[in-house]
Amino acid sequence: MSSPTNVGRYRIVRNVILAWLTAVVLAAFLMDIPRINILEHTARNLYFHVPMWFTMMSAVLVSAVHSVTYLRSGRPLCDIRALQAARVGFAFGVLGLITGIAWAKFTWYVGTDVWWNFDPRQTMAALQLVIYGAYFVLRSAFDDPERRARVAAAYNLFAALTVPFLLYVVPRQLTSLHPGADGNPAFSDITAPAMRLVFYPAVIGFIGLFWILYTQRVRLAAVRLRLAGDAED
Repeated sequence: MSSPTNVGRYRIVRNVILAWLTAVVLAAFLMDIPRINILEHTARNLYFHVPMWFTMMSAVLVSAVHSVTYLRSGRPLCDIRALQAARVGFAFGVLGLITGIAWAKFTWYVGTDVWWNFDPRQTMAALQLVIYGAYFVLRSAFDDPERRARVAAAYNLFAALTVPFLLYVVPRQLTSLHPGADGNPAFSDITAPAMRLVFYPAVIGFIGLFWILYTQRVRLAAVRLRLAGDAED
């Protein structure tokens, strides 16, 4: 199997993305922001929490596309790409949940011992991660690489289809403290225009970071497949 990545191009893009993301993080902490009611300086978490979920959803899309391609072609590299995109996306989902918990603690529950109260948005996000956790457990149940890849690809498509419902549709129908839910303003209503100068580049930067990590893991798994005949850890 030839290398799945053009190494020279990868290094150039990687360096650009890392420089971009460094500038974004510095701007996120150093640039002044308007004092938004209730949020105050916790509003800076907008530059991290929301891009984490956008990145997770982008990873889900990449993973699902490669699962479809695997079911059509049976190429092991497609299964590798589906798995690694799901793994990196899962990590961003965990970070999105953690930053959301921290944000909720210091805005909704400040002065209390509450960190989690089963807010619909948080609960649906946790359920989404459980569904993808099951994807990894399912893969570990098969020793035969071909059967494992085929069953995992089918499950991965199911998991991807649940994302828009659990992360967007269902939470918006329920009463929640989270912005954008029933009775609460959307992010566009509480986000000052000046903050968008950092927010949108942050989304691009974190999706770029996903691409770096995903590409590295695909290259490593491809080498493992070539040497050991199985790309699984």
